[in-house]
Amino acid sequence: MRIKEIAVRNFRILSNSKMDFDNEMCLLIGRNNTGKTSLMVLFEKFFGQLGFDFNDFSITQRRKILKFNEKTEETEMAIQLILNIEYEEDDDLCNVSEFIVDLEPDRKDVNLLFECAIKKEELLEGIQNAGKIAKEKYIKKYLHEYLEKRLYTFDSLDDLKTENRYRLIKKNLKDVKKLIDFEIIHAKRSVSSSEEKGGMKVLSKLTTNYFNNLNISAPDKFEGINKLIEDMDDSLNVKYDAFFESFLNTAKEFLGMGELKVKSNLKASEIFSDASEVVYGDDEKQLPEYLNGLGHMNILYLLLNIEIKKNNFMCNKSDIKLLCIEEPEAHTHPQLQYIFSRKVSEVVCGIPGMQTIITTHSPHIVASHPFENIRYMSCVKDDNGFSNIVIKNFYQELSKKYANEMEEFQFLKQYLSIESSELFFADKAIFIEGISEGILLQHFISNMDKVELKKEEETIKINPKIKPSYIPLTAQNVTIIQSGANSKAFCHFLDFLEIPTLIITDIDTIKPETTDKGIRYISCPVKCNETSGTSNASIKYFFDIPKYDEDKAKKDVEYKKQYEAGYKTWFEEVLLHKKECVSPIIYVTYQMEENGYYARSFEDAFINMNFENLKNNLESIRGLKNIKEFEDEDSDNNRYNFTQSVIEKKSDFASSILFLAYTKEINWSAPSYIQEGIKWLQKQ
Repeated sequence: MRIKEIAVRNFRILSNSKMDFDNEMCLLIGRNNTGKTSLMVLFEKFFGQLGFDFNDFSITQRRKILKFNEKTEETEMAIQLILNIEYEEDDDLCNVSEFIVDLEPDRKDVNLLFECAIKKEELLEGIQNAGKIAKEKYIKKYLHEYLEKRLYTFDSLDDLKTENRYRLIKKNLKDVKKLIDFEIIHAKRSVSSSEEKGGMKVLSKLTTNYFNNLNISAPDKFEGINKLIEDMDDSLNVKYDAFFESFLNTAKEFLGMGELKVKSNLKASEIFSDASEVVYGDDEKQLPEYLNGLGHMNILYLLLNIEIKKNNFMCNKSDIKLLCIEEPEAHTHPQLQYIFSRKVSEVVCGIPGMQTIITTHSPHIVASHPFENIRYMSCVKDDNGFSNIVIKNFYQELSKKYANEMEEFQFLKQYLSIESSELFFADKAIFIEGISEGILLQHFISNMDKVELKKEEETIKINPKIKPSYIPLTAQNVTIIQSGANSKAFCHFLDFLEIPTLIITDIDTIKPETTDKGIRYISCPVKCNETSGTSNASIKYFFDIPKYDEDKAKKDVEYKKQYEAGYKTWFEEVLLHKKECVSPIIYVTYQMEENGYYARSFEDAFINMNFENLKNNLESIRGLKNIKEFEDEDSDNNRYNFTQSVIEKKSDFASSILFLAYTKEINWSAPSYIQEGIKWLQKQ
């Protein structure tokens, strides 16, 4: 038995959101303010004692509530949590039978509706009697007094329509709690690290709670401890009689209380609470918990808390055990995040009916879980500009998009698992295919930010009424990926996450060459009479190269001619930067003509833009060879061959350029295509 689907309506930013829950564990991820915490809080409000107020309603419903009157249909604006629960034939149906509406043998699910609705008549009366308090102010301040939690079982979503609500069958929360047990571990934990001995003993308190809970639910486990305490009581009673003899005799004389005694009344819970603590280290180096690091404290807190929740689940014996863990990565470094993510599955595994939801911003935790477990929350806006959260099944949706590109999908899954799960949490992304660009990109971005901020500052000096609006790209949440020639494998993934992405690549022009084995294509300058196309996989993919059917070309000469003409036109448009990318959120940038020269590669373009600076600093630049050619080179037409001749090791060359920029403050010029790409991304 399990919760198969969760739907939320009208709660905060979750105005109409739905999540499938097919797995025992669900990793709920997304950027900030996408409703991850809100989903957990909603469960807590319905299953616990927490109340609702005006601010819990979605923005759309808040506006309607402020105009509340006799004609308002209050049930349409109610906050709703809808659970679809699936069961099997061999499940114990004792608890779920309370909610079964359809008795058809093939039907194996039930629907529950948790609802927070406005008590219409009472609110209208309250508004009427509000006196001089403005209606809107009264509603915002006192709406919580006119809200009512309700619980129903129903057959289909059609029953939730206003005209069909008579079909809803009212139920009690106590019956639901027999079916579903809910526990949550919040991100705002009371873990702290302190140099003061009076620092919080959070773990010690948790061990006390753990002991007390188990002492009640499984007292036989603690029979040994409890027997020791009983024996201690007996020993102390003898000692107390002797110690308090004088006091007791005096009391008897004055008060006439012949049976007055002082008895020992030790309790295990009190001993655990007041006289026990969690320590770490061996006997010689033992330290109390409050001197432990926050990272270890947090993990210990989580693991112990999970054990307590597990024990509660086992005691309550509900059919479904729903555990929510919010941001387990708090205070922990990547290694601990990785360890926790691998271990948490083992900790909660093996409990029948257990389902766990974990919210996280940690790429290390994401990378350690199967992608089938991921649910991605993203914010979308409707035609009226109102926001809602869509909860996407990462694996299912991308499997469809990559149906005809399974090799790329396999690469994506492995790459994200190992390298770059931080893409899930990025606001923007940059893909780099070359080593040199990767080394120098941050420097180029920083320089552009400085230039643009300076321009804005000068503009504001002239016209002080203009407000600063430039947001430096260095201050934005940008993930940079070294993808080599595999950028195209990320296309559907980036569309799925809706991340504005800059891809920096090379034009990689080629020309045909006849060999003993037939025609082969080799690299060549862009402006070469024999240039016939590009070998760059990203340019071909993102600018939608015309499809070529080799078998058809062998049989149909006319088809081959048409294709060649179409390809020539396509390539000419690529050279002129007239082609549009297949994705509106991806910008592919590559070399363009500048200073009278069209470069083929980054190094080619960089040398073209910085020749004199390079020439004046040759003694400090590594990764070069044949440096005497810098004295002889004076023709732009030979720059392609010149670059091929002088570059020996690209990474050393780029590192030296960066070193000189920071130590000698040499002002290197970024090639125009990189500048344009950075500007595009900054504006998104």
